[in-house]
Amino acid sequence: MSTSVSAAAAAALLPILTGRRSPPASRVPGISRRRIGSNPRLSSSSAPSPILPTAAMATDGAASAAESKNTLLTFDTKEDLAVSLAKYTAELSEKFAAKRGAFTVVLSGGSLIDALRCFDASPASSQIAPFLFPPGFTDHVEICWFGRKLTEPPYLESVAWSKWHVFWVDERVVPKNHEDSNYKLAFDGFLSKVPIPPGQVYAINDALSAEGAADDYEACLKQLVKSGVIAMSAATGFPRFDLQLLGMGPDGHIASLFPGHPLVNEKERWVTYIKDSPKPPPERITFTFPVINSSAYVAMVVTGAGKAGPVQKALSDKKTSSDLLPVEMAVLQDGEFTWFTDKPAVSMLQNK
Repeated sequence: MSTSVSAAAAAALLPILTGRRSPPASRVPGISRRRIGSNPRLSSSSAPSPILPTAAMATDGAASAAESKNTLLTFDTKEDLAVSLAKYTAELSEKFAAKRGAFTVVLSGGSLIDALRCFDASPASSQIAPFLFPPGFTDHVEICWFGRKLTEPPYLESVAWSKWHVFWVDERVVPKNHEDSNYKLAFDGFLSKVPIPPGQVYAINDALSAEGAADDYEACLKQLVKSGVIAMSAATGFPRFDLQLLGMGPDGHIASLFPGHPLVNEKERWVTYIKDSPKPPPERITFTFPVINSSAYVAMVVTGAGKAGPVQKALSDKKTSSDLLPVEMAVLQDGEFTWFTDKPAVSMLQNK
């Protein structure tokens, strides 16, 4: 079903060849786009806007002097968000598959992935969701629609799935068939519906302890860097994933990096572990901020009024280093960071 990570298995992969660039993105409706600066302004518009970042990024970090870019996209509907996020992902897939011969994608877990398998895109689904799931869960219903878009035409046929290499930004240390497993959630809702080679889906070794699983996953990443599957950032010395698709909790946490936890300050490890997660289950592994912040592209998907407070704080120009939320610590060294939001999620921003 997947590759349980081991350094030996990863070492067997061949180096990746380079290729051509993909064509520019087309346009989609129902979107408001703004570059993020101080006091970001939002406008309500149904006019079409391009969704792909405008500047090409060097996947090997050779162009480390390039300025990191941040964009805030706000959508009229979750359907529009899903369409745009699927298109964004598919076009990045085409770009990196042509340029490097591989597309490295990092998924997050929790409700972000759980929603992949729960709904169709009908209005009725979003209306009944609050009665079926706990508060906060339905904030990520749009990811289901995003997943459905990628598993349907035209993407099912047009995406170069054989070039995909799938990872997790964090994982719960439970068996792969456990209901809390991020791997299981992603497999049931998305991965089982697209033809990604099983050996290119990198699940943790669930037979190990949390510490052992983190060490094993890091060893796998290092072997994949050596073989050329994962790019290396010359600017940071950490692995440079092509795309990290992330979500945010109502407390501002990302991955398994929680407010006030010592792991947010880890600067050496690629992958580390936590045994006292504020959210169950308590034992997890997680990418560290140096790895997240070395990415070429990050899509931060945040919807719902329950996330408006952390969104306001993250996008404010009034910051102090003493009270940063984890989401505020996600600052790319040389990449493009795009927020995919709906109107409730940005409802507390000033100068809308």
